[in-house]
Amino acid sequence: MSSYAGEGSSFVVVANRLPVDEVITDEGREWRQSPGGLVTALQPVLQAEKGTWIGWAGGTGEAPDPFELDGMRLSPVALTADELTSYYEGFSNATLWPLYHDAVEPPVFHRPWWDAYVRVNERFAERAAEVAAPGAVVWVQDYQLQLVPAMLRRRRPDVRIGFFLHIPFPPVELFMQLPKRLELLDGLLGADLVGFQRPLAAQNFLRLTRHLFALQPRGKTVEFGERVVRADAFPISIDVAAMESVAVSTPVQQRARELRENLGDPETVILGVDRLDYTKGIEQRLKAFRELLAEGRLRVPDAVMVQVATPSRERVEHYKALRSNVEREVGRINGDFGRVGRPAVHYLHQSYRRDELAALYLAADVMMVTPLRDGMNLVAKEYVASRTDLGGTLLLSEFAGAAGELRQAYQVNPHDLDGLKATLMTAVEADPMDRVRRMRGMRRYLRGHDVRHWANGFLTALGVPSPATAYNPGHIETKPQ
Repeated sequence: MSSYAGEGSSFVVVANRLPVDEVITDEGREWRQSPGGLVTALQPVLQAEKGTWIGWAGGTGEAPDPFELDGMRLSPVALTADELTSYYEGFSNATLWPLYHDAVEPPVFHRPWWDAYVRVNERFAERAAEVAAPGAVVWVQDYQLQLVPAMLRRRRPDVRIGFFLHIPFPPVELFMQLPKRLELLDGLLGADLVGFQRPLAAQNFLRLTRHLFALQPRGKTVEFGERVVRADAFPISIDVAAMESVAVSTPVQQRARELRENLGDPETVILGVDRLDYTKGIEQRLKAFRELLAEGRLRVPDAVMVQVATPSRERVEHYKALRSNVEREVGRINGDFGRVGRPAVHYLHQSYRRDELAALYLAADVMMVTPLRDGMNLVAKEYVASRTDLGGTLLLSEFAGAAGELRQAYQVNPHDLDGLKATLMTAVEADPMDRVRRMRGMRRYLRGHDVRHWANGFLTALGVPSPATAYNPGHIETKPQ
């Protein structure tokens, strides 16, 4: 790690978080690159263009000085304790998050939260204006920073601005509930290119410009003042080659066998891996499993479920309630159907490294990805990338963005409990050759649409030649075992 003077950058990424984690060692504070598809995709561009990533470093109080790590210039932005509560936990995650996810839980509106959201967005925009070189490209990321494009445009009309939303964008009827709907839409229209996960989200955005501002969208563009703003879909993906490499490693293969042995070597292992979030459909998944056990269509110890629920936003009230509900349901299932030393559900409320997740993916016969609403869902893609053996079965919600790409998955409406049960049984009892055919088709698609393909597609649409085009990973395929 080294410091840098902060000279102007021709490529700037603006995101809520920096792509690093703080680690305290005997020598003091160190920074390590955190895992994630976004940094994987953008690091080559940042390195080639001597670009800068602007984001919050975690914690509250004074921000660290700008520094350089792994060829990336990092520019930390400070958050106070009150801003963490009001801007992040409040307006971002208790107002916008539920509303953008079809109001699965009711959004909460508090006026002071909006004030903090504006203040923090101004701080990010100011930093981007300072860091960007003349004519630079600035790529703003996600729902926490929707005001930044317009704020930056007013400060730096010379720069080219892209914005990408990593979560769904709601229909007009839902967006209209927001007290600050005009300001948010105006903020997004500050960008030259507004990217979404799925085409319907881009259409929702363009319809909203007509409804609120009386604009006249044409195709994928809309005139706003003297500029033309384009809205389009750019489905995000994962580092497929890296996931394959982990999955075929000897330690991970061995760990997958150990996991099945530890689970009692059942006929069927059903796996769920999610952030503990009310949009993920964990409760519906558990209820479907419990009813199948009660009906005798699945039996312990022949079938077991493993549910990984990564801790998430545990100070937000909705998330506290969800954790209680999930743990109560797990206890009920194990109390009714478990045996001594053989629980029906193995519930793991903790984070896992990528190699351990890969081993779980390899150990699972059925992967249940059943969100009630999801922008994309990269877990589904990780599972497919891990299955170089062409084994396993993916059960996927129709309301995950990935359903539009992984069409060979067993797709299901998670709101329909009987349909969820029937589809789960279809996946459990699937013909082996049908499983191989489906997995091969999904893997073929995913290999051609990895995270670098996503970044290159967005940057090309923004008018930026991307070094990501030079990346051509080798992929691993083995025969079914």
